Amino acid sequence: MIRNILNENPALILIDIQKGFDDIGYWGGQRNNPEAEENASKLLNLWRKHSLPIFHVKHCSINPGSRLAEGNPGNDFKEMVLPLAAETIIRKSVNSAFIGTDLKEQLENLKIRKVVIVGLTTDQCVSTTARMAGNYNFETYVVYDATATFNKKGFKGEQFSAQLIHDTALASLNGEFATIIKTFQLFF
Repeated sequence: MIRNILNENPALILIDIQKGFDDIGYWGGQRNNPEAEENASKLLNLWRKHSLPIFHVKHCSINPGSRLAEGNPGNDFKEMVLPLAAETIIRKSVNSAFIGTDLKEQLENLKIRKVVIVGLTTDQCVSTTARMAGNYNFETYVVYDATATFNKKGFKGEQFSAQLIHDTALASLNGEFATIIKTFQLFF
């Protein structure tokens, strides 16, 4: 059990929870953690209940053919995590929510030292953002069951399952850049 960090004004960073990720075939044909968005929604509601800082990150691909390109329906946030009018939206076009954005400055201006990261995909934008958050000395938490990814093809053509990709990405973060937790741990 982790200590109750909700008393320490942590920011919730929801990464790329967008409709374009519903096209599982486009992203690799298999996905893990089908409950990830629901768990992210539970945490979003918890943050709202406690009036804690929330940052919605939206990937706006510069590739016009991408499901996540601006103007494509896949660029929209999923309904269960739609931002409220007063909540901050960070638009990015690369894997890190810190590159080409003012996320770091906004967190610092609010005197936030702890961040909780949820979203898609574990091995790409979640991992890259968590690594940078850790390098910027934010106390960083990544929520295991509120993140997900897709299977990947290796450079030799081998197939790696989404669960393996998810678990190894989080293992690489744990203890070095972030602490890996589960959703329920934030409710105590």
